[in-house]
Amino acid sequence: MKLLVLGGSKFLSRETAAQALARGWDVTCACRGESGTVPEGATHLRWDRAEPAPAELADGDWDAVVDVARHPSHVRRAVEAAPAAHWVFVSTISVYADNSSAAMEPLVEAITDDVDLAEDPEAYGGMKVACEQLVVDAAASAVVVRPGLIVGPGDPTGRFAHWPQRLARGGEVLAPGAPDDVVQVIDVRDLATWLLDLAEARTTGAYDAVGEPMPFADLLAGVASGVGADPRLTWVDQDFLEAHEVAPWAGEGSLPLWLPRPEYDGMLAHDPAPALAAGLRLRPVAETAPGCLDSPVVALSAEREAEVLAAWHAR
Repeated sequence: MKLLVLGGSKFLSRETAAQALARGWDVTCACRGESGTVPEGATHLRWDRAEPAPAELADGDWDAVVDVARHPSHVRRAVEAAPAAHWVFVSTISVYADNSSAAMEPLVEAITDDVDLAEDPEAYGGMKVACEQLVVDAAASAVVVRPGLIVGPGDPTGRFAHWPQRLARGGEVLAPGAPDDVVQVIDVRDLATWLLDLAEARTTGAYDAVGEPMPFADLLAGVASGVGADPRLTWVDQDFLEAHEVAPWAGEGSLPLWLPRPEYDGMLAHDPAPALAAGLRLRPVAETAPGCLDSPVVALSAEREAEVLAAWHAR
């Protein structure tokens, strides 16, 4: 297989390129190379995707392309240069308009212009919808993969790694929301493997690439098992967390994986069955957790956690 990875220097795209090399494939990574290095053995085709596609991309005779882009102009340039390949486009569950539902409809309205997400983060899903449409319309064949929360080694976001690291430290742990709130994650290694399988089989269609939905308590138990911890969890309800300015989901002052309910009931509860039927294989979170102990984390600090727990017990 002759594979073009648009990216290849960090997280999912790098893992995909590395696994393709391990399969003995001929791999080219087209990227600037500013976010990191491409895997050893891959050809690095330097390309700033704000610029026209290089001639090497159009002349590559690729069997398949894996793209993780979010800007419509970037996808348009690439697919116009290599339309004959089988495209595996990595989108997102953020394309769905109703986060309270796990259904694969409706989609948000497509945003065909490039938007700076620092100025308008809500444009992410709409741009991905436009990217999906560009690929499906222009490529000879294509599959659209819509991941949920991707976790595991190399994750630069810290959106999951907080939990393995926090549980490994021990002591009383602030657990957000309710134990039976449904959550799900997918290991980057499992996703990368499946992307390559889809490329090789020239699979078409659209799939949610998600892990098994499970109660939050079960996920934390699996993480704790993976890092050899025996946590003391204190579940603190949503209203109390909001009143004490604990942020959901990600970022400074947040508790990752916690989402406001019921408006986000569906976001981490998508059905993995179609993807599993198409070959996706999932490892348990206990196997994912140890690989996250060295990942960067931006979340609720230990000091703030202690403050919130003290207020909870004193209420």
